[in-house]
Amino acid sequence: MDALLIAGLLVVLFAVLTVIRSVRIVPQARARNVERLGRYHSTLKPGLNFVIPYIDRVYPMIDLREQVVSFRPQPVITEDNLVVEIDTVLYFQVTDPRAAAYEIANYIQAVEQLTVTTLRNVVGSLDLEMTLTSRDTINSQLRGVLDEATGKWGIRVNRVEIKAIDPPKSIKEAMEKQMRAERDKRAAILNAEGQRQSQILTAEGDKQSAILRAEGDRSAAILKAQGQSQAIDEVFQAVHRNDPDPKLLAYQYLQVLPELAKGQGNTFWVIPSEVTSALQGVSKAFTESLPQSPATRHEAPAISEAAARETAQAERAAAEAVAEAADVDAGPRQLGSAAATADPLADLQENRHRTS
Repeated sequence: MDALLIAGLLVVLFAVLTVIRSVRIVPQARARNVERLGRYHSTLKPGLNFVIPYIDRVYPMIDLREQVVSFRPQPVITEDNLVVEIDTVLYFQVTDPRAAAYEIANYIQAVEQLTVTTLRNVVGSLDLEMTLTSRDTINSQLRGVLDEATGKWGIRVNRVEIKAIDPPKSIKEAMEKQMRAERDKRAAILNAEGQRQSQILTAEGDKQSAILRAEGDRSAAILKAQGQSQAIDEVFQAVHRNDPDPKLLAYQYLQVLPELAKGQGNTFWVIPSEVTSALQGVSKAFTESLPQSPATRHEAPAISEAAARETAQAERAAAEAVAEAADVDAGPRQLGSAAATADPLADLQENRHRTS
């Protein structure tokens, strides 16, 4: 009885195990290859799948999603014989699970070695500067070569990125010095440009200032000349409108003479020859008597007191002017004619006595 129970339990356990082995559930974006009696039979799709237990062999799952693999830095020699280490990142996707399992033993290792080989071929034709500045070109060439080579393996290479390019330490120091020198050069150029622009602007400002100042001086001189011209014209017009006689002009001439000698540095000055004529005109103005009317001819009184005072003041002013003129004229100038050397004051008194 116990043996039958144990045998029944074994049969039930075998049946359960057989059912479990005959059912396979594959997740989304996964695939599993199936071999029947050692030969490829089919590829299990995502979902519920049935296989023949103990006859079909199901291999591990293959991820159909895009995968990212980062390879360790690889030393690469450039065209100018410099060794640089390049770190790459590969983006690929399995498109054919059967080819990925049966066409290549280890497609990850195969992609890595193919990437290194292709990278050395591409970078070997470029110098260091081109290698550092042509990452897009290197990426496109790597992707083209890898995609073509891995197509038969059931793999599609989507992108190849160069993560880092590390030149030797000595090259880094030289590059830093070069960059520092370039920055210093640009700074010096910018400083010189700034100074040049500053000097140009300063010169332009001085030029405009000088031009404006000259224009202002010219305008002021023109306005001043116009003002003087208008003043002279007004004086000239006023003189001609009032029609002054020679006596008044001679008297005004004598009044200006003392002003000529008031300067602090005037130790020597010359009296023009017209002074004698002016004095004679003044003397005639005081000696000539005005005509009398018939009504006042019989009375013939003497000059009134006010007229006498005015005459005395005029005589004193004329005498002072003549004295100053005589003092100055005695040293610097000798008059040639006898009329010029005569005493105008004596003539004035003589003429007055004669008329009286």
